Amino acid sequence: MPLSLFWSKALRSAIVAAGHGLPVFPLAPNKLPALRSPHPGELCRGECGLLGHGVHDASADPDRVHHLFKSAPRATGYGIACGAPSTWVIGVDLDRKNGVDGVTALEGLAIRRAFTLTTTVTVLTPSGGLHLYYATPAGTVVPNSASRIGPGIDIRGAGGYLVGPGSWTPKGVYKAISEPHVGIEPVPATLLDLATAEDRTAPRPAAVPAPRDGTAGGDALVRFVLEAPDGELNNRLFWAACRAFEQHQDGEGIAAELLRAACDKGHPERGAARTIDSAKTRAGRSVR
Repeated sequence: MPLSLFWSKALRSAIVAAGHGLPVFPLAPNKLPALRSPHPGELCRGECGLLGHGVHDASADPDRVHHLFKSAPRATGYGIACGAPSTWVIGVDLDRKNGVDGVTALEGLAIRRAFTLTTTVTVLTPSGGLHLYYATPAGTVVPNSASRIGPGIDIRGAGGYLVGPGSWTPKGVYKAISEPHVGIEPVPATLLDLATAEDRTAPRPAAVPAPRDGTAGGDALVRFVLEAPDGELNNRLFWAACRAFEQHQDGEGIAAELLRAACDKGHPERGAARTIDSAKTRAGRSVR
């Protein structure tokens, strides 16, 4: 099937989602943002006014959505921005692959913690997993996390996104499976508590040499990221970015250095930028 047909279907589906007030942006077949950054290696969330900032390009305005897709002719899907102040919608991404079953894990978690999984907008992923959409109370900042509250249970919050229904990837199409009359329901209170609880699995401050004033210096944070062992790069990047925003007036400048360091270590730029965005959100919530 010609790529243009996937593009057209993705645009139509994105416009439908935008009509429900959900901010959307185009995705490439690999599920990453379809528009390249206008300044690779720099930390920018669209303040420059150009396109190419991933989830920060997202909009529910139909004209803006058309403009985004016209600028991304190879897009075959779209992302739905989570945690946006305009909607306060988060996603629960339940993986079913590599021997992990997030659906079963969430059902078990609900039984153990005695809460009910409300029927809400649900999307079936090509791998057999599920995306659950939930509304959170206005002003509630939910961080992104991966398998923190349970195996295969990923939370898409501020700065994160879900692949929207109708999107095409080489592994298949994302399909809405909830009944048409079902809307995005409020997130169960216990699940929200778990999603916003302090993450105690991140690397600890002892791993970073701290100056006498009690803060971790920018050079030390960058070195901490550059010296990350295999499998620890994203965790170290998140921890270092949190410290940068919490402890330094020039948090943005240090974050840009951390982004470059992570990319030098092989971290995909878009993923590294999302990790830093999550750290900024977490740091902002922790110091209020």
